[in-house]
Amino acid sequence: MKRLPQTFMVASGLLLLTLFLWPMWSITLIAPQYPQGVTMYIHVNKISGDSPGTLQNINILNHYVGMKPIEPESIPELRYFPYIVIGMTVLALVFAATGNGKLFLFWAVLMTALALAGIYDFYLWEYDYGHDLNPNAAIQIPGASYQPPLLGTKVILNFTARSYPALAGYLAGVSIVLAYLAWWLKKRTR
Repeated sequence: MKRLPQTFMVASGLLLLTLFLWPMWSITLIAPQYPQGVTMYIHVNKISGDSPGTLQNINILNHYVGMKPIEPESIPELRYFPYIVIGMTVLALVFAATGNGKLFLFWAVLMTALALAGIYDFYLWEYDYGHDLNPNAAIQIPGASYQPPLLGTKVILNFTARSYPALAGYLAGVSIVLAYLAWWLKKRTR
């Protein structure tokens, strides 16, 4: 029981590394021409899909309504987020080695702030893609925007867009909960 808080902090740090293994978010578009849906996966360092041509198909669909193409190489967050994840993992392991409950709380609060900042940044990207439209697009509907939901389901023209955390996103959330739990247990055992 005495080492449980430190074990939770180690687990917190290691769970963040799952962001390199699995996607953290998914957006699925369902329409009559895509009854099974087309799913785009957002990883900490790349964007992929449920098939090799997914991103190309989404870009073709987006082109008709004037949305910019989604080009992963032009998204700076995909280049620097991996360093933040590695840094937070190292911090979790170092803080676990110290056994200092205040550092556990500091890590949990910092990770919460980073997660909220990341979600807000994602919202801004979605907003920009859905609202900054080419005025010469083939399909133009006055006042329409094509921003998928940040979280949940939304009907956009003949598409149903679903946006939810994916496996690594949930595991990163568990990581934060474990860090708060590590702090709480450390405080209780003192």
